[in-house]
Amino acid sequence: MTRIVGRFAHPTALNAARRARDLAWLADDPEIDVLVVGGGITGAGIALDAASRGLRTVLVERADLAHGTSRWSSKLVHGGLRYLASGQLAIAHESAAERHLLMTRIAPHLTRPLAQVLPLYAPGHVARGAYIGVGYALGDGLRRVVGTPDAVLSHPAAIDRDTVLRLTPAVRSELLRGGVRGWDGQLFDDARLVIAVARTAAGFGARVLTRVEAVRVHGGGAVLRDALTGTEVTVRARAVLNAGGVWAGELQSDVHLRPSRGTHLVVETSRLGGADAALTVPVAGSRSRFVFTVPAPHGRTYIGLTDVPADGPLPDVPQATDSEIDMLLDTVNTVLADALRRSDVVGTFAGLRPLLTAGHEQDTETSDLSRRHAILESADGVLTVVGGKLTTYRRMAQDGVDAAIARRFARGEAPASRTASLPLVGAWPRARSAEISAAPRLVRRYGAEAPFVAALADGPAAARGVTAQELRWGVLVEGALTADDLLDRRTRLGLVAEDRAASMEAAEAALDS
Repeated sequence: MTRIVGRFAHPTALNAARRARDLAWLADDPEIDVLVVGGGITGAGIALDAASRGLRTVLVERADLAHGTSRWSSKLVHGGLRYLASGQLAIAHESAAERHLLMTRIAPHLTRPLAQVLPLYAPGHVARGAYIGVGYALGDGLRRVVGTPDAVLSHPAAIDRDTVLRLTPAVRSELLRGGVRGWDGQLFDDARLVIAVARTAAGFGARVLTRVEAVRVHGGGAVLRDALTGTEVTVRARAVLNAGGVWAGELQSDVHLRPSRGTHLVVETSRLGGADAALTVPVAGSRSRFVFTVPAPHGRTYIGLTDVPADGPLPDVPQATDSEIDMLLDTVNTVLADALRRSDVVGTFAGLRPLLTAGHEQDTETSDLSRRHAILESADGVLTVVGGKLTTYRRMAQDGVDAAIARRFARGEAPASRTASLPLVGAWPRARSAEISAAPRLVRRYGAEAPFVAALADGPAAARGVTAQELRWGVLVEGALTADDLLDRRTRLGLVAEDRAASMEAAEAALDS
């Protein structure tokens, strides 16, 4: 069976054997074109952009792929509606354009259209519906401008009371007068997107090295340390790009960030009536902030999102606070017939957004700071790509590599970016997914690679229907080196402590087989 995996996945497979070969290659030939520090979505995107231009590229990540913020997002591919409301037209257009590319070309197998339902209650339902409707209409106009077809994302529309109850059965019916249904993109899993981007980069020759830390960095290279062996190697690079996200300042002290924490709750989807649509609920006292529910894998639903300053030391794994949990529950309960209680929360997760400041905005609300990305050059020549958001990762990466080429390479030495038309591993047209000969749940996770996952040898299964084949694929092809890698980032079972405990033995068996 290893023969099948090797034949199909080569040269995109990431695993312990490849990691060892790439480290040996780097020690023998430490002259490269581009060094990327950070294995989140931005770093993976930069590695893909650079490698697909033919540049000798190395990505190093001190932990695992998607170990930081990139696995703690809302799993949505936003079209920029919020930025339209605040007058940030350029960011809104960029978001809609990148959403279009992700859903139609780059990763149709990892994305899907998601209905967003906002129920309207008397009194005040007419005015609120009109206000929300105008916003949705503007967002839909932006969708049309960037060319996203109706077959991918439908028009927003007013819906009647019965339709609201059918789509979101858990809402209370008393005083319900109807609702508004909009559409946005949803990722199956943000960590899976990071892994797909990194593997695609590896297919173009990038060396993707996890558990490798950049201990000293400057514009001409870095000292790298293998966290598993302690071995160090000095690398000389024509360009060094810092993609450390909220931790970017640890590499470059002149990068000023004000992290914002976004917290989500995890509940059983059955507590929300099994809804496969997102429920959108206004935050009290705000005209532009909402709490929403997002259907998720394993029969779970995520409820988010907070936006509060994350002051103090930066933890590797941010934690939800009691006040944030209460705020999310209190807000969503304003529209539920059977209120959610603390006992319904089976897990939580929180991510830190790397919001860029000019060093004088410490008193500004984090929800008001721009999500625009920037390319910053330090005094010693390191380029830091910071800000932005998951939806626009590809454009951030393109701009970062363009900046590196402009500063470090001769004119015409490297071609233009090609990632706008480059499908990721497993990509398959969404409308033709039934053609893939594999179980639907595998197709949703792996796209065109699903039959190869299913063909692996059997073994102990994990919780929530996650098969031994999925765990083994994570080890053979997706670079998982530990049980935590499998549970926390390849399957997301680690979001719920009970699932983690029930799956640990199966994860360890997959690593040993």
